[in-house]
Amino acid sequence: MKIVLPLVAVIVLVVIAFAGVGIAGMQFLFGVLIPYAAIAVFILGFIYRVISWSRSPVPFSIPTTAGQMKSFPWIKQNKLDNPSSTLGVIGRMALEVLLFRSLFRNTKTELRDGPTITYGSEKFLWIAGLAFHWSFLIIFIRHFRFFMQDVPLVIRMIEGLDSFLQIGVPLLYLTDVVLLGAVTFLVFRRLSMPLIKYISLPADYFPLFLIMGIAITGILMRYFTKVYIVGVKELVIGLLSFQPVIPDGIGVIFYIHLFLVSTLLAYFPMSKLMHMGGVFLSPTRNMANNSRAVRHVNPWNYPVHVHTYAEYEEEFREKMKKAGLPVEKE
Repeated sequence: MKIVLPLVAVIVLVVIAFAGVGIAGMQFLFGVLIPYAAIAVFILGFIYRVISWSRSPVPFSIPTTAGQMKSFPWIKQNKLDNPSSTLGVIGRMALEVLLFRSLFRNTKTELRDGPTITYGSEKFLWIAGLAFHWSFLIIFIRHFRFFMQDVPLVIRMIEGLDSFLQIGVPLLYLTDVVLLGAVTFLVFRRLSMPLIKYISLPADYFPLFLIMGIAITGILMRYFTKVYIVGVKELVIGLLSFQPVIPDGIGVIFYIHLFLVSTLLAYFPMSKLMHMGGVFLSPTRNMANNSRAVRHVNPWNYPVHVHTYAEYEEEFREKMKKAGLPVEKE
């Protein structure tokens, strides 16, 4: 059920949008009100989660390390795996965010005949994760052509690189295929690996199915079921300028696509997708491992009376002397 329920939920969302626009004619609700509400929930929820995380005390210096720490000058330090400066932290964070370096180094553990523990590479997971995130980012950037009257040169260049194979009319975007293939791989990986399937929750499957629905409806709009692009651009620019309009002839498939995107935006702050913002606030990543050079002060500490050894000896001196224990002051 933890697999079926998220899939059914996405199908229900598609049916709701189809019935609301195609049957009930509620284009204003699905084209204006719901997107505005989703954007508001996304922005406010994102800010709330980030602020709440930023207020959390960090009682210990706990950066994740995987290399030689800075010590003696004649011992070579691993400045990316064990950074001791802000610049090193920025470098490690950049590799983590842009290239998923920790996932690249990840290994899988299996128990085979014997029984024998074996360790293997997880490079396919790293490739799929990298392809998924970068394709999603490029598609997001490409969509900015709907937000502007004149499409900037940089977006036209990205579109040209994305469709450089010149396949079909309209031209096939490589990121469309890569995104759908990557998210499909991530779903089947969870379904095919017993241990991963056992620990997976509906909250792990729902965003994958939702993103898959967004990709499929987007592909249908571009290559199969045509929509009124001029009307779409007019609607989007109207939303951005807070002068919403509902042009005629856009097509139901666009509203289904927009409703799924709005659902993803509203769901984002309360889901595991918030790792997009949380990775920058993780003390295992954003702290320098300089505990030998700089004292880390626990923010939870509060003033307490310290019972020093001198006070302890003053209190128990006679008993210590009778017990034969040495004392500093006779």
